[in-house]
Amino acid sequence: MSDFITQFQFVFLESERYQLVLQGLLATLEITFFAVLIGIVLGTLVASVRSTYDKNQEELKKHGGIGYFALAVANVICKIYLTVIRGTPAVVQLLIAYFIIFASSNNDIQIAIFAFGVNSGAYVAEIIRAGIMSVDNGQFEAGRSLGFTYVQTMIYVIIPQMVKNVLPALCNEFIVLIKETSVAGYIGIMDLTKAGDLIRGRTFSAFLPLIGVAAIYLFLVMILTWLVGKLERRLRVNER
Repeated sequence: MSDFITQFQFVFLESERYQLVLQGLLATLEITFFAVLIGIVLGTLVASVRSTYDKNQEELKKHGGIGYFALAVANVICKIYLTVIRGTPAVVQLLIAYFIIFASSNNDIQIAIFAFGVNSGAYVAEIIRAGIMSVDNGQFEAGRSLGFTYVQTMIYVIIPQMVKNVLPALCNEFIVLIKETSVAGYIGIMDLTKAGDLIRGRTFSAFLPLIGVAAIYLFLVMILTWLVGKLERRLRVNER
């Protein structure tokens, strides 16, 4: 036990190396938080276009016009976005954003937020689209029979039902996003994983730094998983 305490003091307390872990944790949480916001906004927009096209394709095709053409083009663009983002690794997207898209930028954190936000948006879009498509068409018809427009029907009838269906899946996607940010060190960001690796390099001790980082990730995921579980139980109670 005394050997463990001595090793812990050497690895984390000597030269105040624990501050690297704190700095990395803050960077990880910052990237995750803002990437989640981008993912929700982008995913909602893409899901809205995809679900609107899928549900109204036949009707819009009959009328034709610029509205149908614009929606069809937007749907194709969304499909390409989903295919490319979901078909390539997040770390490759991060490197492309850093070395190609924002090669002239020096703000590594913002680049990481953008890359992870765009990546998350593709998965959020499919989750939300599946939730919208899962709502029975009779709900759309009921909303329209009450005199609601398509947008009003979505806001007042469809989205409240959809949210209950997709909220647990969305929360799980955000849990996955926290772990995905561990590759942010590829572009020089002092995230949690990078902090552990730096301590390993300075102390020549791999066990405590890497196990400590893994324990912090595990703790964050366990807290979020617990919150998701409470949310799911609350939703089940409300359904009764």
